[in-house]
Amino acid sequence: MRIFENLEAFLQKLSVEAKQMDLKSEIIPEKLPKHIAIIMDGNGRWAKQHGKPRVFGHRNGVKAVRETTEAAAELGVSYLTLYAFSTENWSRPKVEVGALMRLLVETLHKEINTLNKNNIRLQAIGDISLLPEATHRALLKGIENTKDNTRMTLVLALNYSGKWDIAQATRKLADQVKEGVISPADINEDLLAQSLSTHAIPDPELLIRTSGERRISNFLLWQLAYSELYFSPVFWPDFRKEQFYQAIIDFQRRERRFGKISEQLV
Repeated sequence: MRIFENLEAFLQKLSVEAKQMDLKSEIIPEKLPKHIAIIMDGNGRWAKQHGKPRVFGHRNGVKAVRETTEAAAELGVSYLTLYAFSTENWSRPKVEVGALMRLLVETLHKEINTLNKNNIRLQAIGDISLLPEATHRALLKGIENTKDNTRMTLVLALNYSGKWDIAQATRKLADQVKEGVISPADINEDLLAQSLSTHAIPDPELLIRTSGERRISNFLLWQLAYSELYFSPVFWPDFRKEQFYQAIIDFQRRERRFGKISEQLV
């Protein structure tokens, strides 16, 4: 009986891989988004479906992070930003928040070698100084140990909110005005963008949100101004290369006009 079960699992795996390869072949390398951002949603509801506590969903979501990061790097995406923990998430039950922080430390320790092996650089955005000491230390260590990698940059948004980002950028500019470095008349969109936490990376061309929710939840509010939005019904722990490829294919079928008309793009 076990032989048949193993054979069935093997055949199912082959079928999934074949479908992934078919989808991957549809992607046009020249039209690949340089920066993809993802709101990883649905861990708790996925766990509830399986009769497990919410932490079980977060743990299973790590596999989706690994597969998506691998897929992005293989395709040639330059930047992948994952919304890992928002400022609003602190209001969740303390048990869940504590488990999330411990999981982050555990995952960072396990995955740093994999990131280095795949030439992927780790960075973070958000007010990371407010993270628990162990989490903050593990994050900084991961950033330091991968700083020379060049294939792709994986950005973790931790204790991040779009409103916080715009507010801290505004404070920076206000300080520069106060110090006489710039005048109020100097402040424009470019100057504000240079003060955001994402000043060193391009704005995302594509935002993916899982679990069927259709909102951006205070994520990269300034940076998503002209991003294409893609909403997947799949809960994050079930998100795999197949769904990632589907999002990119959908993106590549859209016409990005940036305020112009179709005829101007020819």
